[in-house]
This record gives sequence, C-alpha cells and structure tokens, in this order.
Amino acid sequence: MLAIEGLIEPTSWPAILGVSFLSSTLLPGGSEVALLYAASEQPESHVSLWLAASIGNTLGGLSSWLIGWWLARRFPQVGLKKPEQQRALQRIARHGSPLLLFSWLPVVGDPLCLAAGWSGVRLLPAMFFIATGKALRYGVLLALLPV
Repeated sequence: MLAIEGLIEPTSWPAILGVSFLSSTLLPGGSEVALLYAASEQPESHVSLWLAASIGNTLGGLSSWLIGWWLARRFPQVGLKKPEQQRALQRIARHGSPLLLFSWLPVVGDPLCLAAGWSGVRLLPAMFFIATGKALRYGVLLALLPV
C-alpha cells in the first residue's frame, strides 16, 4: 500500500485517496480492497473514506481524460489505434459524456476516459459523470459491508 512507516496510516483517508488515484490511472490496483479493509477497521470513518476513495479515483479518471485531450491536440496524426481505444471512441461518439458513468469498470474505464478526452468531451460533464459513477460504486461497496 501507500503507507510509509510512521508517516501514513494504511487505513487513513490519505492512504485511501492515494491508492484510489493510482488504481484509476493506467496502473493496476485494488482500491476496493483497500477501502473495504479501511472501513472494516474504522467503521466510524465510512464517510471520509468514501469521499477520499471517490475523489482519488475521480482524479485518476480525469488524469486519463487529460492525457487523451493533450494527445489529441499535440499528436492529432497519431490517433488512438488499440482496439479497446477504438471501441471506446465509437461508444463515446454514440452516447456522449453520460457513458463516463461506467468509467469505474475494470479494463474499459481507462480507455473510456482517454477516449472522452481525445474526442473533446467537455471537462465539466466528464468530471460530473466520472465522479458520479465512481462515488456510486464506492457507496454500494460500503453499503454492502456488514455492520
């Protein structure tokens, strides 16, 4: 985990924010496992842990959106060529920013955010739908946690 001995407690909201951010970028990670573990250790902190996970994962998704936006402007001739990127572009073109509600899904979430940035989905709608999808996912996970 992100915890540095004596600096960041592994079940604290800063650790959950960091793990959630890294898990939402192109790096694999287990933010759900980290969140559920932290929530089971600190049942009184569900709201702050939920906020930290939601914010961290949203920022990670927005970083993928930003990379797509930047690549489209800096290297427009390159294009998104991987099959999953092509499928994501087609889906974004068909459904628009509401499709980013599914940015929390493993495997397809990162390409969706990247394709949304590439195809010019505006920042505020992207932020809204990415944050909503990710916050709902973490909320459902916490609601399923036995009390």
